[in-house]
Amino acid sequence: MKKSVWKNPLFLIGFTFIALMLVASFMYSLVWGNEVRRLYFISVEGVVVESSPISPKWLFPFGTDPQGLDMVGKIIIGAKYTILTALVIAFLRVLLAIPIGLILGTFLVKYKKYINGWIDSFHYIPLTILAYFLLEPILWEPFDGFPNSIVERFIIEILILTFLIVPILSALFGNEVSMLYKQEFIMSAKTLGAGKWRIIFKHILPGMKEKLVIVFGQQFMQTLIIFIHLGLLTLFLGGTPVDYQMIKDPPRSITYEWSGLIGDSFRYLQGAPWVPLTPILFFSATMLSVSLMIEGYVQATSGHSYYKRKFKAAFHPFDERNNAPVQADFEKIKM
Repeated sequence: MKKSVWKNPLFLIGFTFIALMLVASFMYSLVWGNEVRRLYFISVEGVVVESSPISPKWLFPFGTDPQGLDMVGKIIIGAKYTILTALVIAFLRVLLAIPIGLILGTFLVKYKKYINGWIDSFHYIPLTILAYFLLEPILWEPFDGFPNSIVERFIIEILILTFLIVPILSALFGNEVSMLYKQEFIMSAKTLGAGKWRIIFKHILPGMKEKLVIVFGQQFMQTLIIFIHLGLLTLFLGGTPVDYQMIKDPPRSITYEWSGLIGDSFRYLQGAPWVPLTPILFFSATMLSVSLMIEGYVQATSGHSYYKRKFKAAFHPFDERNNAPVQADFEKIKM
């Protein structure tokens, strides 16, 4: 029996965290702009006992960076750029892959084997490396400054990270559509005279609703992982400003988006671990929230546990009752 996802505690926990991060980010920017409070040193009776980067304290729960900037303020400002960009990329991937997958699974079934063979080659190309070489000319600031505005750089990065995955995702949707097309209720609809377009809109798309939601959540998490990889390679979301003076300052994120906070502070992992670990913690919390939302959605709509089925599919490839393979809904795309 289907229930409302808004009554599922797992879905609510995940949704509440992401919603709070976005609301806090927009409210912070509305009130204080991009200003972040600073704390250069702590003194006791006129004696400096600690200077930036300052370790976590009661008033600075995640400490400060080497410039004395509060890590919480930077995380809150960058939340909207990180989360919303990942959401847009995940949405565009699914939106573009659905019609291509429908065509592959219905009108091009005879050629699906050859098309899948070509698309499978994308699995063996490291996505992060390919994205790096495509984005480096756009995001790395040249000597005479960026030729494009920050909005244009965001748009270009979104489009590149979208189109890199669309072929693989289209093949996955195409395989799912072709499997649904062989089901008995589809065969019955064809016998009664239903055309392919009616079957697609009345039967196949409704039957794929749950899996589309799952894939959307997976794509969101995988986009965040790509952001982390690119951040470690000092390609930041929106662009990496570069200092070409004699004494160079390390690259810093323009918008405080989280991948940039990791990339420009990872060298402090041993000396001041709270600086790079804070954005890593919020990346992890966001991905965990999406996982909870996926689990809650599946529980509410189908009554079973998504991750329990994934576990059974991974460690118990054959169902004990009928000795039939237990299939996971969708496999994550290899990075």
